[in-house]
Amino acid sequence: MKKESACVLASGGLDSAALLSWALRRHRAVFPVFVRFGLRWERAELAALRRIWRALARPGLKPLTVLLLPAGDLYGRHWSLSGPGVPSYRSPDRAVYLPGRNLLLLAKAGVFCARKNISVLYLGTLAGNPFPDSGKYFLRSLSRSISLALGRPITARAPFRRWSKDDVLRRCPSAPYALAFSCLRPKGLRPCGACNKCAERDRVLRRWKT
Repeated sequence: MKKESACVLASGGLDSAALLSWALRRHRAVFPVFVRFGLRWERAELAALRRIWRALARPGLKPLTVLLLPAGDLYGRHWSLSGPGVPSYRSPDRAVYLPGRNLLLLAKAGVFCARKNISVLYLGTLAGNPFPDSGKYFLRSLSRSISLALGRPITARAPFRRWSKDDVLRRCPSAPYALAFSCLRPKGLRPCGACNKCAERDRVLRRWKT
C-alpha cells in the first residue's frame, strides 16, 4: 500500500530523476518542486526537469511547481550568479558549496507542504556530501523547526544520504537519466563540458554504461 503524499525538491539532475522515480513507487501523490534562486544554470536545469516530469508522468505525479526565492542580494557577485570562478572540471566537490542553500530550499518548500497538507519533504542529498546543511542532524533539527513554525508535522528526509551516485543509478535503474542535466555554466540549454558538475556526470555515466 502506498504512503501519504510527498513533496520532492527537484532539479534537472540525475539524483532528482531517481528521487522522483523512487517516490512515485512509494507515495499515492508526489508533488515536485523547483525553487528558483536566479542561478546561472536554472533555465537549462528547469528545462531538463520538465522533460523528466513528462517522462515519468502518471496519475500520482502532480504538476511541477516553480517557487521563487531570489538570492542575488545574498550571494552578490558569486560565481553561481554571474561572477567569475566557476569550479572547473578538476575542482573538488567542496568548491560548489552555496551557503545556506538547503536551509533556504527547505524553508520555502516547507511552507508549500503546509499549504498542501503534505507531511514529508524529500531532497536528494547523497553520501559524502561535505556541506553542513545536508547532514542528518541538520535535517532532524530543521524538521522540528519547520513543524513548530507551521503548526503541523513536516519531516525533511534525504532517503539517498547513504548512497553514492553509482548506488543511485544501480538501485533506481528505470529513471530517465538520459534526460538529466547538470552544469554550472551552461551554453544556452547545453552543458559547458568544462565545470565540476559536467565532470561528475561524465564520470558516473561512463561507469554506468560500461
